[in-house]
Amino acid sequence: MAPGLPRRALLQAAAGAALSGVLGLPARALAAHANAAQDEFFLFIHASGGWDVTLWADPRNESKGLVTPATTDNTDTAPLRLWVDAPAAGGAKSFAPVTPKGSSLTFGPGIGALADLHDRLCIVNGLAMNTVSHPDGTAFATTGRHLSGGRVMASSLDAICASELGASQTFPAVSVQFPSAFVGDRLDRRAVPLTVGDIGTISRSLARARHYDTDEDRAAVTALLSEEARSLAARSRYTDALNGFAIQSEALGRMLNAGLQDVFSRGKLIQAHPELDHKARFARQAAVNAAFAIEAMRRNVVRCVSFACDGFDTHTSNYRQHAATQQELFDLIAALLGSLDKTPHPTRAGKKLSDHTHILVTSDFCRTPQLNTAMGRDHYPNNSAMVISPRFRGGISFGKTDPEQLLPAPAKTFQGGPRPIAPPDLLATFLFAFGIPPLAHLRDGEVVPELLRRS
Repeated sequence: MAPGLPRRALLQAAAGAALSGVLGLPARALAAHANAAQDEFFLFIHASGGWDVTLWADPRNESKGLVTPATTDNTDTAPLRLWVDAPAAGGAKSFAPVTPKGSSLTFGPGIGALADLHDRLCIVNGLAMNTVSHPDGTAFATTGRHLSGGRVMASSLDAICASELGASQTFPAVSVQFPSAFVGDRLDRRAVPLTVGDIGTISRSLARARHYDTDEDRAAVTALLSEEARSLAARSRYTDALNGFAIQSEALGRMLNAGLQDVFSRGKLIQAHPELDHKARFARQAAVNAAFAIEAMRRNVVRCVSFACDGFDTHTSNYRQHAATQQELFDLIAALLGSLDKTPHPTRAGKKLSDHTHILVTSDFCRTPQLNTAMGRDHYPNNSAMVISPRFRGGISFGKTDPEQLLPAPAKTFQGGPRPIAPPDLLATFLFAFGIPPLAHLRDGEVVPELLRRS
């Protein structure tokens, strides 16, 4: 090992050199990209339970092979603004695919308000999941690795981005019911995602009574605890735990001094963002999380926000509401983008948050093309994903599926030959877009240049 260089730096340098060789890009281009990404923001959303891709990203409205399309017999179409009846077998009506004006993309009716933003969407179809297990599919989608013995084997994308680009932020990563994972010793421990079940939990933890001490008293105690932890760590053989105490103490001081309690208040978040009013439009906790993302980015106290949306696991007759659940999610993302378009960037003069915010939307896997005997759909080893980012091409769909069974089909010729795109490829491409060498963090995956905008 070269003297004076930490193991992590050597790994990144080697990974960057290897990737540059594969793509024919100079290593300095990766470094420049990384420097330019220091004030980017990231939002990761997971549709928990597995969505039906035929209702949004990969529309199928005909009975072919195993495909039983969504129809007026098995789907509640009343809430769906984009549902237009089209002939189907047996007297029921299926849907006419949605093709926005001026777009080459085609969607199912679940796409909702995002259809109007088609030119900003990078759709990835035919993602090969190779699993029908919820925990395994969730881990694969967010880390690029399957579970081993039920354990997560790699860090999730939000933790990686937080470590590489936001470790010095007050909150490098905030994760609300998202499958975040921090594994191994490659990442900065300051970037361990702050994982909570409800964003309001953080607000309550920041409340402090002032009957018995002052802000100055608390700051002095915090400084003392941090100094003591650092001192003990310097004399310890295993320093991680003690350094972790010091990091927590220092971060707590920054959180309390910055007056951040309102940023985590459910009521004040929705009051500040009526366009995300969960009572009027969005019935789920996701609306509060989206409002938090905007406020935390606007105040430049977070680098990555990740949250999960539930309601997609439709094995029985609740499939009737599946398309409406998707529409609600995509309407929320559209409203979120509208807010990002109006909110000034905290550090880049003349820029909006949307110019430097990058969104990845994933799910566990998709649903079976055929209905089961309970009028629902089960787990299926295919998937789709969506990226909304100025670094990714908009208005495109990459990857494909079998025309009858919706199984992933070869998307391109990778290094090992033709094959479908898989989650590790998407994650590697996402990291590369921000100058982060994928091989420093991912065991598998190839960068897919076709998804990226040209610099």
